[in-house]
Amino acid sequence: MTKDKQNLFGLNQQALTELFATLGEKPYRVKQLMQWIYKYHEFDFDKMLNLSKKLRQQLKDTTCIELPKVAKQDHALDGVIKWVIDTGADNFIETVYIPSDDRGTLCISSQVGCSLACTFCSTGMQGFNRNLSTAEIIGQVMLANHYLKDKDKRISNVVFMGMGEPLLNEKAVYPACDLLLDDLAFGLSRRKVTISTSGVVPALLRMAERVPVSLAVSLHAPDDTLRNELVPINQKYPIQELLSACKVYLNAGTQERHILFEYVMLNGVNDSVAQAKKLVTLLKGMSAKVNLIPFNPFPKTQYITSKKVTIASFQDVLFDNGIRTTTRRTRGEEVDAACGQLAGKIIDKTKRIKVTI
Repeated sequence: MTKDKQNLFGLNQQALTELFATLGEKPYRVKQLMQWIYKYHEFDFDKMLNLSKKLRQQLKDTTCIELPKVAKQDHALDGVIKWVIDTGADNFIETVYIPSDDRGTLCISSQVGCSLACTFCSTGMQGFNRNLSTAEIIGQVMLANHYLKDKDKRISNVVFMGMGEPLLNEKAVYPACDLLLDDLAFGLSRRKVTISTSGVVPALLRMAERVPVSLAVSLHAPDDTLRNELVPINQKYPIQELLSACKVYLNAGTQERHILFEYVMLNGVNDSVAQAKKLVTLLKGMSAKVNLIPFNPFPKTQYITSKKVTIASFQDVLFDNGIRTTTRRTRGEEVDAACGQLAGKIIDKTKRIKVTI
């Protein structure tokens, strides 16, 4: 980002209103500016001719509109695109676009690395450097939009399922959600924006009231003993405490809500019929769907992917007990863009063995 200038991608509508107030401008200027940025993809203040010359100069002096710096762009045979983004200080994050017949999903990162150290996740094995700013989060969406706009492709869904734990970066993630939902920005419906969490319970409770977006929970085990091993944050917020927070989320707001529980399938670890039955007991009666995710390998991992027949048997148990269940199709694996494979390049600042949150 231009030194000492505020990137306007980091300001939601309320923050822009406050900015214009400090410049002595009326609130209607917010709509004008947002149209230039998000509708017309115009980043040159001098071309925003419905803004006064004085205002354009003030904006140039104090703010900027800058896309992230792309270090590398990879294309998979199935249409998946992965951007490796340079965040400075020799740190890199990754953003992935996943096209399908009826949608285009953008998987964005919220942190440089991750401190939660989930043992089946490549990002977690890289360590943690810092939180991303709102501008860096929204910049990923704008970057993808900018690239796709002339290629007859669109972004219909945005998921915070890239690098990092979104609910450990609330300060930046919630304003980013505001922009994703704002009709003057991206105009996505609340069902088309999803925050995925490993179970940061206090933040999940705040999220239930703060942003009306969809929720995905990285569960991955049907009992505390195994989840403590796979998802170490479970040692602080065990399953029953997490599920209690999920019920608060489901009952918050006036519109009906649902939860997607993510469950990575690890051969001989969490994929038995008995464990499927335990999962049924846990989730029975909740307005929820389970997404079974075949494990995507990465260097030095201790796990292998469950067999297809094992995944099918696991899914049958859930389905036969009335739990909506799907198995995720692996996409972008040959460019390391599949679920759990995002690693970027991280200078770990935590030097941690156990997660402390």
